[in-house]
Parts: sequence; structure tokens; C-alpha cells
Amino acid sequence: MNTETPVRLLVVDDEPHIADLVATVARYEGWQAVTAGSGEAALVRAAEFVPDIVVLDLMLPGIDGFTVLDRLRESGTAVPVVFLTAKDATADRVAGLTRGGDDYLVKPFSVEELMARLRAVLRRSHSSQARAAALLRVGDLTMNEDTREVARDGKPAELTPTEYELLRYLMRRSPSVMTKAQILDHVWEYDFGGRSNVVELVISHLRRKLDAGNEPLIHTVRGVGYVVRQAAR
Repeated sequence: MNTETPVRLLVVDDEPHIADLVATVARYEGWQAVTAGSGEAALVRAAEFVPDIVVLDLMLPGIDGFTVLDRLRESGTAVPVVFLTAKDATADRVAGLTRGGDDYLVKPFSVEELMARLRAVLRRSHSSQARAAALLRVGDLTMNEDTREVARDGKPAELTPTEYELLRYLMRRSPSVMTKAQILDHVWEYDFGGRSNVVELVISHLRRKLDAGNEPLIHTVRGVGYVVRQAAR
């Protein structure tokens, strides 16, 4: 990521004190930050501001955070999104990640933790830009680290930044088995509070996108972790 260009952050929350606090802290770190208090306003702001990353509350007046994300994706943008939710429920976390979100944080939250997670998501989003072009291949699964293009049997797969970085980690270490702890440490890059089930969620999304209708390449090694490799014949 070009350090001379400020990160552009869009904060969407209907509680002005939260949105303003996050935006103020981001500006203190040298980022550009704007806020929106509703789903409709968020879509307008996103089109005008073209953010590098979005903090998106789930509970919004008008259209909710899930619908905002759906419309952002329908517009063709792959901007990373970190959800804020007042509900520490598995269903919310699953829904957020399934809909194309990259991370989530439960209210009340620490602004310092939120900023750490935003930086981690940005690193995952831009990690390939500083490396030379490289093509990873496992069976008929390919990943171009320069263009961030992933394909299975020649058919492109659209991945979120988090899905991409987890798959890249497994492909670069194939055929070794990676534990959940190793994946959390190398992909998320911060203490996830022991909630290793987030790894299972992202793995399940990757399987739906890559293994459906094909020979499985993403395997669970029970009691150990995960591996990307062709099945032994």
C-alpha cells in the first residue's frame, strides 16, 4: 500500500458520537474519514468518496448494514467492510462474513482494537501489491498473487480479501497442514479472543466457492487443522 496516500475510511453508524469518535481517531492517524448516519447516506457517500475501507453498523435506519453491503457489491466494488454489531450472536457473525464482509466487532468496542482490525484488513487487501508476480497452483486451483485472480478449472472465483489471504496462506504452505492458531496468527494478525470458529466460517465459504462440483481441495485434518492439496489416488 502506498504510504504517501492517506487511507480513505467511511464510517457508517446512526449513533453520531460513535461515528465521530472513530472518524476523529482515524484522522489523528493521518487517514481521511467521512461519516454517514443511515444506509441510504452510506451508499451516497461511498459513491462520492470512494473509500478504501468501510466500518458498517448492522442496525441502521432505513436499509440495514447487510443491504448496504449487498448494494456495494452489486455496484462492483470490492471495498473491505468491517461490521459493527450490538449482538454477540453467531448468526450475525456468520451472516456478515457470508454476505462478503471481512471482519466484525461487537459493541461496545475499543476504538484501538477497531483501528488494529482495520489496519489488519487493509494489509490483507493490499499484501500482494508489494510482491513480484507469482502464480500459485494446487491441482486445477490457481492464484495469481500479482493480479489477485483466483480460478478453479479455469473458472474465476470472486473472493473477499480475507478469503483470499486465508487461501493464499494455505496454498503457499501446501501440502503442509496449518492449525487454526497458525491461521489466526498469520491471516488475522491480532488476538481474536480465542474465537477460532471464524476460521471455520471462512473455510466453509471457500469450499462453497471453490470445491462445489469439483474434487475437494480444501481438507480438514481432524484434530489438527486445514490443508489445500489434491486427494491421494
